[in-house]
Amino acid sequence: MTESADAELLNEAVELTREAGRLTLRWFSDHELSVLRKDDGSPVTEADKAAEAFLREALAQRFPDDAVIGEEYPEEQGTSGRTWVIDPIDGTRSFVRGVPLYTTLLALIDQHGPAIGVAAVPGLDEAVWAGRGLGCYHNGRRCQVSSQTDLSRSYLSTSGLEWWPNGTFDRFGPSGARVRTWGDGYGYVLVATGRVDAMIDPGLNLWDIAPMLVIIPEAGGQITQWNGTDTPSAGDWLATNGSFHEELRVLLNAG
Repeated sequence: MTESADAELLNEAVELTREAGRLTLRWFSDHELSVLRKDDGSPVTEADKAAEAFLREALAQRFPDDAVIGEEYPEEQGTSGRTWVIDPIDGTRSFVRGVPLYTTLLALIDQHGPAIGVAAVPGLDEAVWAGRGLGCYHNGRRCQVSSQTDLSRSYLSTSGLEWWPNGTFDRFGPSGARVRTWGDGYGYVLVATGRVDAMIDPGLNLWDIAPMLVIIPEAGGQITQWNGTDTPSAGDWLATNGSFHEELRVLLNAG
């Protein structure tokens, strides 16, 4: 049996993530916010950089032997066998438009795999967090995925249809499932708290998905790449309440 995560370490990660999320609010809905473009065309702001710098400094002080991977700064090597993964603002496009459905994400991967995951939603004062073997919590209360078993009555979330491979979305029409957007990290928060039944998310980086690899299973759900693997890595990901996970995977891979 895989060793459970440390509860005190989880609490510390939650505190740091929520504090970093609150830091982003200094720039939220700022009409004079400067938005730059990275080499891949994605947006980045002063808020992204400030929140990640805050987390990196805090982690370096507390856990100097741990590695750190983040979206905005180069990877920092470690010697402990543990790696922290940071996405300071998941959903920067939402953030710069004043939409509060962005998240600040922090995860820890240790020798046994994903150990801690935190998703703070500072614009809504929400947070979901989980530790391996410790359960999943929403604002301090235990939470779980939905009990919906009928795909035709389900609600699916996604970050945007423009990311789906050509023709993939068309296969969902006959299923009867309702698809909603404004996903990003918040879509996984909705799955973990039972408010939607699945999150379909192609083209992710490690920092987009790392916390969810703890949050979704600890909430009673299932999360894999579309090809069925669950190794922490970039790729196309699917998170569900577990009831029709394989049914959705078949649809996603039918082309």
